[in-house]
Amino acid sequence: MRVKIIDIQGKETGKTVTLNKEVFEVEPNDHAIYLDVKQHMANKRQGTHKAKERSDVAGSRRKIKKQKGTGSARAGDIKNPIFRGGGRVFGPRPRDYSFKLNKKVKRLARISALSYKAKGKAISILNEIKFESPKTREYVQMLKNLKLDEKKTLFVVSEQNNNLYLSSRNLRGTKIVTPDRLSTYDIMESQQIVFESDAVAKTVKNLKA
Repeated sequence: MRVKIIDIQGKETGKTVTLNKEVFEVEPNDHAIYLDVKQHMANKRQGTHKAKERSDVAGSRRKIKKQKGTGSARAGDIKNPIFRGGGRVFGPRPRDYSFKLNKKVKRLARISALSYKAKGKAISILNEIKFESPKTREYVQMLKNLKLDEKKTLFVVSEQNNNLYLSSRNLRGTKIVTPDRLSTYDIMESQQIVFESDAVAKTVKNLKA
């Protein structure tokens, strides 16, 4: 698949890039995508939830009434879950939600996600992105030139660009990553992926390693 290279003004440069078939034109594996996205979201969970159970509630341990002869259900101390203010039964406890996923599965998931985007013509190639200083206004203008100001966009740059990052961090619906930080979640979450021309080869190299 050949994709035309454009500049930040949205104009064609007359050059093209051939997308690698082993990365951008494979048969997508939906289950691999599901597992990778699930792991990504699970790893983001703090898992600090905690409810007070019977042993955590403050109160007397004295049995509040005799076991038999009252005509009502038996009860223990005031911390019993059946009473108002008592402990919760089987409440949430702090836990770690993260789980392991094999590298090959994660690689397959990213390749599958990229193939979906390529098939949907949701991949663009920029010759380069250079910002002399952090300017959010210039970043917004670039999005308008590329007709991406109303889409969720993912920019994949060849190397860390601090000026570009600072220009975009206050905006919603756009994200900057390098090829080594590209995740299946970010790919599937975006409506359009914009690769810097040099970042395409680095992405292919990372995914074929």
